[in-house]
Amino acid sequence: MDTNPDPSQREPQETTEAARELIELLEVLWERGRDMVSSTPVSASQLRVLYSLDREEGINLRALGELLGSAPPSVSRMCDRLEALGFVQRLPSPVSRRQLELHLTVRGKAYLRDLRSQREESLLAVITAMTPTTRKALLRGLTGFQEALDKENPSPRRGTPLGNARSA
Repeated sequence: MDTNPDPSQREPQETTEAARELIELLEVLWERGRDMVSSTPVSASQLRVLYSLDREEGINLRALGELLGSAPPSVSRMCDRLEALGFVQRLPSPVSRRQLELHLTVRGKAYLRDLRSQREESLLAVITAMTPTTRKALLRGLTGFQEALDKENPSPRRGTPLGNARSA
């Protein structure tokens, strides 16, 4: 019995393991960035809500729940907490009096701006230490990864960062 898979099967597995390790390192960097931005505790789920509201300004609770794959009561509780922190506000919908729209507040937008800035600084420090050749290879790899992901999970996104980088 052959225990060594052929190279065509080994390479995707090795790439998957390397990607997993990279993601774990990025999670550490990301958390460090979040800790540096604010003493306000925002969970990973709440941060996903903030990102979603940043992309989908004025979304309602039902649509947000579908986007996050979460039950309406848990989405409502997360929004309650974010509203108490001053990051989110609920406003009446101009389309239906029965619906509320969710919007980031000035404070919520500032939190995301500072978080993104801190995280970009951390990434820039690492990427600047790379050679130009490895930076280009990383960009090609990330672009290919995103294209494969888009084929697997087509979803509308505004201002895709890698799309902007490809044209640079």
